[in-house]
Amino acid sequence: MNGPLALEEAQERLLALAPPVRIEEVSVDQAHGRVLAVDLRAARTQPPADLSAMDGYALSADADAHSDSGSGPWRIVGESRAGVPFGGVLGPGEAVRISTGAHMPEGADRVLLQEDASVEEATLRAAEIPPPGRHVRKRGFDFEERAQVLSAGSMLGPAQIALAIAAGHASCPVAAVPRIAVLDSGDELVRDPTRCGPGQIPASNGPMLAAQLAPLGVRAARLGPVADDMEALARALSQAEQADILVTSGGASVGDHDLLQNALKRWGADIAFWKVAIKPGKPLLVATRDRPDAPPQVIVGLPGNPVSSFVTAFLFVLPLVRAAMGAAEPLPHFLSVRTREDLPPGGKRREFLRAVMEGQQVRRCATQDSSALMALAGADCLIDRPAGADPVEAGEEVSVWSLRTG
Repeated sequence: MNGPLALEEAQERLLALAPPVRIEEVSVDQAHGRVLAVDLRAARTQPPADLSAMDGYALSADADAHSDSGSGPWRIVGESRAGVPFGGVLGPGEAVRISTGAHMPEGADRVLLQEDASVEEATLRAAEIPPPGRHVRKRGFDFEERAQVLSAGSMLGPAQIALAIAAGHASCPVAAVPRIAVLDSGDELVRDPTRCGPGQIPASNGPMLAAQLAPLGVRAARLGPVADDMEALARALSQAEQADILVTSGGASVGDHDLLQNALKRWGADIAFWKVAIKPGKPLLVATRDRPDAPPQVIVGLPGNPVSSFVTAFLFVLPLVRAAMGAAEPLPHFLSVRTREDLPPGGKRREFLRAVMEGQQVRRCATQDSSALMALAGADCLIDRPAGADPVEAGEEVSVWSLRTG
């Protein structure tokens, strides 16, 4: 194969392989984290009528003409509260007690704030008359019926769910969550972390990858850990027949005990590319496998070192899953942030440094080893250092990729 790919080229080639989007209808209040499959149009107008934005008194449209030196009086003829509108029409010199969110009475065009009102029995006065339109939310100012409120490819978070419901939708078409299997391999791995023998370590990558996928609504099937043995790998791979995407961790290199590439080929997979010019994560592998009566499977082979596995999942697996769910922007976004410390020149490969945001600045974690889980667990972002980049002095801007999910 040719040399390692640049990050952007590898991402582009991977996303081009994304499984086709399947559409399903779900309840809007159960759609958090899902991706909208079609443009969503309002089935109603919001607000449905002119509403009061404050507690106070709705004044008739001719309030200026029917006031005594700008102070009233107005006769209070009723009340309008949220859910129970005033049933009449406001006449000259009349006012209605009104609550926030209540319908403006017919004939009213402004609201006098409660704290600016002077009331004696049914007579209302004010030191100053509010101008027309003051403290009124006009009908349809948020959206009109049939207006597009959300675009296909939008990720549905709390605000988008509220908007869809306010627009009159109880359900909406979203992309189905792809079926994903996670397989971690290595003779040294033990599933039960309390039962590690000599030369063994807990298999942490599988649960870590499943947790990275969980915010996307994915419940990944775990198929490992699997020993470095062709027959064991073949048995594990046979359990991934129904997966749209298979994510593996470990064994993707070409050492004597790195058997994954050959196991995948025996399973019928074709290697699309191998190696990306990044650190950590160079030995990334991408393959596809044709299936009868189903779209091809996509296989992403991640390095076995925990940090390498985490970073490559962030840069490749999560974008692939978002693309398979129809996300308009599947790739992560970076921010420009000032560094708290000097940074050395970039190396031969593009490097992603584990780091911590401190206010409006960023600081590297002390340890950058690709097996250091303490540093990874303490990091909330990655500093992107291009290959061959010039040194950076404290206070200069660097590109940062946020790892925060909340």
